Amino acid sequence: MSTQRSYKGHEVKPATNFSIGQLSKKMDVKPDVVCFSHLRWDFVYQRPQHLLTRCAKDRRVFFVEEPKFGNGSMRLEVRECKSGVRVVVPHLPAGLDSEVAVSAVLKDMIQRFFSNNNISDFVGWYYTPMALSFTDHLKPVACVYDCMDELSAFKGADGRLQEYEKSLFDRANLVFTGGHTLYEAKKDQHRAVYAFPSSIDRAHFAKARSNQPDPLDQKDIPHPRLGFFGVIDERFDIELLENAAAARPDWHFVMIGPVVKIDPAALPQRPNIHYLGAKSYDELPAYLSGWDVALLLFARNEATRFISPTKTPEYLAAGRPVISTSITDVVRPYGDQGLVQIADTAEDLIAAAERVLSPSYDRDHWLQRVDSFLAGMSWDQTWSEMSALIDNVVESRKPKTRSVAAMPAVKVSPTVAINAS
Repeated sequence: MSTQRSYKGHEVKPATNFSIGQLSKKMDVKPDVVCFSHLRWDFVYQRPQHLLTRCAKDRRVFFVEEPKFGNGSMRLEVRECKSGVRVVVPHLPAGLDSEVAVSAVLKDMIQRFFSNNNISDFVGWYYTPMALSFTDHLKPVACVYDCMDELSAFKGADGRLQEYEKSLFDRANLVFTGGHTLYEAKKDQHRAVYAFPSSIDRAHFAKARSNQPDPLDQKDIPHPRLGFFGVIDERFDIELLENAAAARPDWHFVMIGPVVKIDPAALPQRPNIHYLGAKSYDELPAYLSGWDVALLLFARNEATRFISPTKTPEYLAAGRPVISTSITDVVRPYGDQGLVQIADTAEDLIAAAERVLSPSYDRDHWLQRVDSFLAGMSWDQTWSEMSALIDNVVESRKPKTRSVAAMPAVKVSPTVAINAS
């Protein structure tokens, strides 16, 4: 794997190409990882789940969600998933509406939780800078900010988010970004920013290339089917779906995923649009197998400016022709290489679908190019590279002891420069 990447003429700090074992052999026990997330573990299986389930194979991983407010007792709910990740959910009384009080209660809960679970040497892993409001007292052996989205651009974002992010940049040893566009936006804000775009579990989605039994709620939907799976929120292009479905009433549009932060009544309702709700990660290949075209129906707005959709390589691994709106991290590289059709209007979407649905479309040649592109991508590789960077930070921050005999140096590829300060 190449150790150098470029994007729009800029060098992108690459994920390292040396083995995790080269750095971790010196470490008898890996520190725990405590992750603070704005996302629920069971909401949608995406980047955090892919990375942290792999992380949990050789260390304890705690995934701390945002609090839930209700009428029950104040407590920390802890459960262990089959992956080994321990999901921690604070439950707070509904009447606790002061931000200062919430932060104080959460800080005390976390402190006691750490003590009860003997968490001392740990890596602090942040998906939301807002968690600093109750974790700024913690002293991790390394601090990681996995910046998967520009959260400040999302609907309902806390007005203090950018201020907290600046504080997190000051604390973090490493910053990972979920795509190249986000890397460009963050690379000058921290000394050690690395681009880790969306990756892929190829074997999982490749199941869709063989004929899977059509799920019950999809089997009676006529073909051609144009499908989408993902969160349906303010980033979803409602108008594009409405116009495309109106222009081609003989085509059927299958929408899979939870509807959040927008009124479900605002979604277009037509006989050829089918909302099937949220599905589990394990169910997705069966649905994909029955689609003729996969869609990335993202509006072009501030909330989508920096996104790098994980579903792009997932659709491709499933062997479905893909049509996307002009999201920058989809256009480059997928659109530029002809792996994904780009369309921002209903007319262009229909024309693109007609091309890939045509009997003359060379699907075999397209699949060969898709497989060649995806061959170097995997979540296993992504985690291995992230883990090596983290291990290097942890090792560099260990107290140095003098020894009469010189210790052998850890060999690192001379082409890779790691800033672990």
